[in-house]
Parts: sequence; structure tokens; C-alpha cells
Amino acid sequence: MELPEHLSIDFLQENKLDVLTLSELAHARTAANRQYLDNILKGNNTYYGINTGFGSLCNVKVEPHELEQLQENLVCSHACGMGDEVPAGVVRLMLLLKVHGLSQGYSGVRPQIVQRLVDFYNHGVLPVVYEQGSLGASGDLAPLAHLSLPLFGKGWVNYNGERSEAASVLKALGMEPMPLAAKEGLALLNGTQFMSSYAVWALIASKRLIEWADVIAAMSADAFAAKDEPFKSPIHRVRPHKGQIDTAARILQLLKGSEIQQQHKEQVQDPYSFRCVPQVHGASKDVLDNVLKIVEIEINSVTDNPIVFHDEDAIMSGGNFHGQPLALNLDFLAIAMAEIANISERRTYLLVSGQRGLPAFLAPDAGLNSGFMIAQYTAASIVSQNKQLCTPASVDSIVSSNGQEDHVSMGANAATKLYRLVQNVQRVLAIELLTAAQALDLRRPLKSSDTIENVHAALRQQVSMMQQDRVLHDDLVVAERFLDKRIDQLAN
Repeated sequence: MELPEHLSIDFLQENKLDVLTLSELAHARTAANRQYLDNILKGNNTYYGINTGFGSLCNVKVEPHELEQLQENLVCSHACGMGDEVPAGVVRLMLLLKVHGLSQGYSGVRPQIVQRLVDFYNHGVLPVVYEQGSLGASGDLAPLAHLSLPLFGKGWVNYNGERSEAASVLKALGMEPMPLAAKEGLALLNGTQFMSSYAVWALIASKRLIEWADVIAAMSADAFAAKDEPFKSPIHRVRPHKGQIDTAARILQLLKGSEIQQQHKEQVQDPYSFRCVPQVHGASKDVLDNVLKIVEIEINSVTDNPIVFHDEDAIMSGGNFHGQPLALNLDFLAIAMAEIANISERRTYLLVSGQRGLPAFLAPDAGLNSGFMIAQYTAASIVSQNKQLCTPASVDSIVSSNGQEDHVSMGANAATKLYRLVQNVQRVLAIELLTAAQALDLRRPLKSSDTIENVHAALRQQVSMMQQDRVLHDDLVVAERFLDKRIDQLAN
């Protein structure tokens, strides 16, 4: 598929993008930009990172015959990542976003470099990148260095399910290592593609999980015999936050036709974790929408330095690599998604509490069986960990490069902890799904709405009702994977 001029989160979610091609326009832009840079380098002017050292060594001029070595040295010296490997799906996004950023035609790289990154993507050659090492300013230097090493035959890659030396994989694919020309190492390393890739992954996953959260909350509402009154339109018309209005309408639609809703309810009001689903889920949806706008601007931007403006006859140094817009918003998204898990765990707690005619811990023979008692403990533990992961990374900074880089965003840390938090949200929702399904079984012969019954039936094809205690871990893992699918694939 040809990479579009403008990337959106919806496009990245809807398209598998197994094979990429660059448009003729993108190729022409990068070629013209590189030609301009080559002409400029014939003069005697000094340009940061093109014919100088880097960081606090920016005043050290490098001789023309050393420029190629300068760029390779830069990539090798900056490949200082540590910790866990970046997941394969995020590395693929890093390749895609790096290609998209360089193909804007302001980074001074040769079209062949961009095409080689496309080749890596298309052949499934995924450089080994590590989670730790980026300060989120000066670009994601260490992670992007590891992403770039295989271009000239260094570093390691994951290919065909194996971790191999990049040089051997290039040879097997008939690809010659590509020495870097002036500016190219810097263009590859400067940029926010590490943070941005995690952000894209988190947004796609969060959109899916919030849709599931509405469905699971509706299932829990019926399972707990909660009222549908709090979801009716007049309440939300007088407090018209978009997410709140949309969520209330969605829950009401999900409960439409439920036999349980038609039963007389003794309670005057339900606990907040049911009654306030529109206000809580809706607020998180509004945050997600705002963060999505920021991330879409970022992934369509030029974030390296210096920027080569061939159309304005200028090479300018600035700070587009600074990850502050991402750092702040990824911290905000973490808080918003943590709240989805927080309120989910509270619904799970109520479902196992022995209220509303349900047995304690949803155990058919409570006492002999403990039922879902400890599943709620697990949810509580995960929710507590999420609170720790919500500590903002963006309020931190640390001086680096001898004071030249004296304020950094810590956006990379915001990104990697968000990744863990979103995975945790899925686990908490999976626990609620299992408890809601069990409680719904205990309400029989009454049925919920068609949509909720369809979801329940699909889950029951993989996990049976718990008639007596068994190893719940296995069920929890199945439910967690069940939520990998989008709700529209199951609910209709």
C-alpha cells in the first residue's frame, strides 16, 4: 500500500499495511532536498551535525573526507539502549513513522536510505531496539540508533522468528550495507518516532478497550440488576460533554431489549461505578480524542534537526525533536485509561459482594467454593500498580551533554509506562468480563439484550461457566486475549 501524505490513527488501525510503497511525490521531495544539501556542502559554511560534532561538541568542525565516518560513529556511539526489547509491533511502527518523517523531504537524506527502511518493513526485518535510553529530547537518540544500525550492517535484527546479526540477514536478502552520507546519521537519530510509535500503539489499544469497557459495563449493569435510568438522554443533555453523551447513548442502546431491565428494581439508586459510567468513561474518551489530535500532528511532522529547507534556501537548527507535547499528553492518557480500570474493578467488587440476589463471590456453592474472590484481589492489585504508573514522567528533567541539553521531556518514559498501563487495563476488564458473564448465568432464565447475549455466547465458546473452583488463571488469560478483538467483530 502506498503510504498516504497524511497519516491518521484511524488509517493505522484499519489497515494492516503488510507492504509499503513510497509515492513518486515523496521520492521526488527527498531527492530534491538531498541535492540541495549536497550543493550546500560544496561551500565553506558550518552546519550543526552535518559538518560539526554533536551536542556540546557542536563547535568542532569535521573535515569533508571524514563526514561519512562522522555519521557512522554517531549511530554506533548512540546505540546505548538497555532493558527489555521493544515489542515487534512497536518496532514496525517505528520503521513506518521514520519512513514517513524522512519522506517529508526536509531531512537531507538520500531516497535510497528511506527506501531501505521501507525494504526492512516489507521483508519483516525488525531491528532489535531497547526500551531504555531515551530522554525524550534531542530525539529518541538511543532507540533510533539501534533502529538505524542495520542500514550499514551493524546491530541485531529479528527476522523470521529469530534474532540474528544484521549483516547476515542483509546478505541473505541480497542487500548491501549502505554507508551513511553527511547528515543522514543525525536525521535517523533525531526525531520522536520511539515515543510516537508507543503513542500510536496506545491510542489504538485504548480506543478498542474503551469500546469494550462500555459493553462490559452494560453486561455488569444487567448482571447486578442496575437501573438504566442514569443513561437516559435528559440527564446528559444538561451537562453536554461529548464523551458523556456518547457513552450514555451507547450504554442505553446496549441494554435495549433486556429482560432484566424490564424487571422491577427495589433500589432507589445504584452505586457510582454503575450510575456514573457515562461521566467516567466519557471523560476518558474526551481525553483520548484530545491526545489523538496531538499525536496525529506529531506523526505527520518533521522532528529531526537541523532541518533542511531547500524550498527556502536555508538550513535551520531548532528543537522539533523535543518530546514535550507527547510527554504531557501520554501522561494524561495514562491517567484517563487508569480510570477505566479503576471503575471496572469497583464493578467487579460489587458483582462478587453477594448483593442483589447473587451468591457471595459468584460461587454456586459458596464456602466449599471460593468462586471469584481472588480474581477481584488480582484486579485490585493491578489497579494499584496502575496508580504507580500514573506518576507523571513529564514533570521530570535531567541535564545531559555537558549542559547543552539542559531540559528534556522524559517522553520516552511516559510512553513505555503507558504501554504497561494499557496492558493492565485490558487485564482488569477481562476480570470484570468473566465476573459479569458468571453473574449473568446466575440470572437465568432472564436474558440480557441481543448484543450482550452475543458477546456472552462468544465468550462461553472459549470459557465455560464456573460450576466449581478451578485454576482461574487459565480463564483470565483466555478472557484477556478475547479482548484483543474489536467489539464490532463479536457483538453483532
